Amino acid sequence: MLPKILSKRASLIVVPSGFVLFATLLFNFIPKNSIQGNLELPIKNVATLSNQEQVSVELPVRLKIPVISVDSAVIPVGFTSDGEMGVPKNPAEVAWFNLGPRPGESGSAVIAGHYGWENNIPAVFDNLHKLRKGDKVYVEDEKGTTITFIVREIRTYGKDEAALDVFSSSDGKAHFNLVTCTGAWNTEEKTRSERLIVFTDKE
Repeated sequence: MLPKILSKRASLIVVPSGFVLFATLLFNFIPKNSIQGNLELPIKNVATLSNQEQVSVELPVRLKIPVISVDSAVIPVGFTSDGEMGVPKNPAEVAWFNLGPRPGESGSAVIAGHYGWENNIPAVFDNLHKLRKGDKVYVEDEKGTTITFIVREIRTYGKDEAALDVFSSSDGKAHFNLVTCTGAWNTEEKTRSERLIVFTDKE
């Protein structure tokens, strides 16, 4: 399942490599296209996107998490026509929000992945909950360079709970956060009750 992330109306400032993204975020996963649901990230009211070309990190192409046997293609996504974060159609792929930092840049890069795909088809983040503090996550860029991240914290949020720290940081360091759904399946709302966030820091 892939969720529609983000909180009760809240203004977020993300500062990825020299540009400022002002957005309204809703931490509420609304599913589509599968029995178990999809992750979408509604981020609206973008005010400024500038100097995005001033980057020092290459585009991410693969996500590798050996401890849970993840080796997945990274699909860059921005906004859909509804002002939501796009998602990969393939449950084995992950979506990187390309209007935020690239993994390895200062700030909080975000990748979302499916969990609990229909008909028991394996999804990339089915075992994300098994990660523990100190585990390593690797991102390979388009030039073959691998950036290593260390799991700092695993948190679970209610589907309506604000989680602005997923997309923002102010310490000048490079962070990389992984997002999926978890908890009980709500048949009426067609979503799960909680969101699992794995926070990692560049090694």
